Amino acid sequence: MAAETRAAPARKRLHRGSQSYYTYRMTAYSSENDYLQDLERRGALPEGFAVSTASLEFSPREKEGRAAMNLTLLLLDEPSPLFAGVFTRNRVAGAPVLIGRERLAEPSLRGLLVNNKIANVCVPGGREAAEMLLAELAGQTGGKAEEFWAASTGVIGWRLPAEEMRAALPGLVRSLQTESVLPAARAIMTTDSYAKVRRAEVGGGSITGIAKGAGMIEPNMGTMLAFLLTDIAVEREVLRRIWRECVEESFNRISVDGDQSTSDMAVLASSGRIYGVDAADFQSAMLTVCRDLAADVVRNGEGVGHVIRVRCRGAAPPLAQGAAKAIANSPLVKAAIYGNDPNVGRIISAVGDFLSTAAPAAPAALGAASTDVSALTVSLGGAEVFREGRFRLDRDKEEFLSNYLRECAQNPVVKGYPQHDREVLIEVDLGGEGDAVEVLGADLTDQYIRENADYRS
Repeated sequence: MAAETRAAPARKRLHRGSQSYYTYRMTAYSSENDYLQDLERRGALPEGFAVSTASLEFSPREKEGRAAMNLTLLLLDEPSPLFAGVFTRNRVAGAPVLIGRERLAEPSLRGLLVNNKIANVCVPGGREAAEMLLAELAGQTGGKAEEFWAASTGVIGWRLPAEEMRAALPGLVRSLQTESVLPAARAIMTTDSYAKVRRAEVGGGSITGIAKGAGMIEPNMGTMLAFLLTDIAVEREVLRRIWRECVEESFNRISVDGDQSTSDMAVLASSGRIYGVDAADFQSAMLTVCRDLAADVVRNGEGVGHVIRVRCRGAAPPLAQGAAKAIANSPLVKAAIYGNDPNVGRIISAVGDFLSTAAPAAPAALGAASTDVSALTVSLGGAEVFREGRFRLDRDKEEFLSNYLRECAQNPVVKGYPQHDREVLIEVDLGGEGDAVEVLGADLTDQYIRENADYRS
């Protein structure tokens, strides 16, 4: 039985003496097959969509040998005016990103052609190859070229095997099915060790989303590749506003390694089959799907041993988010957590470094912490480690924190399914006014180094 349909997951409470510090859920999968059963349940397509995948082999022009590529087609039954997209702000952007930015102005969307293995970034003829493939696909599906988008992920700097891809398109169109998005979630993977699918039902309609990404994760407007499909009708401009806000509060608040990709793209498409759903209810369901996918990306990050949730309050939201990311992206913090070493001085140092840069520019927005560290409070796993300008540590607390980090660890070598959903919780109060902002990050492991050293080998 799928994990999410089982009884409510157990909760773990860690203790030090008579004090309880942190409670977390322990949803876990016993095997890859257990996880895939859950994805099958989540993968049901909304009304008005079809999906297909195909595989091909090619000889890269840039390297000897053969390589494999997957193609994915996400197709609407009819062109729809209800679509939205956000993209990387990296100045070095891939051809699909450039095309997608322009396609936002088009009256309708019919489908997306996705390839893995090659990102199609700044190569000779890259844009022309993508446009040619979209035109061919439009001809075979009875649509218009401008109604189709491309999305690419993989090696940066290599050229697409355009002719091999074109030869695979007829089979891709013939194999369209309307049952499940799971084949697409698998096909878009690169260094991901498992597929990511999330779903929500609201007002008689549904939202199904997939995402890929494991490295080069530091989103800025979009993230990796993420595609959300819904049959719920929402007025176009409202849909786009909701999408921007959902992306900002989910995908834009994660980081694995602090490197923003050239190819990040997050796309939302609606077939518009289901009417009468409250926009606020739709946005709430959409945000849940986005946040779940974003968390899946971090947990499945390259070499990730700990997922880190940094919750920061006490300043204007952009600055609270900046402080949280400063902690999540600190190599020293990440390495300490990987080693199950509660070296909390590194957390305080990362906050102080951020404040030294941000405070001169926005002292009012940062509150008291901009000038006085006695306003700063920091906790790890619910245990207070810094308050009123002083560390709050002793032997018992150090032992508790070491055990806590071990409890939250997953084995980065295990592939195929998430081992659990535990997170390392770091809480920061900057001492001013402002609601909490959360950022998800990951530790830094030797497995991450090995995966990236061998990425093109």
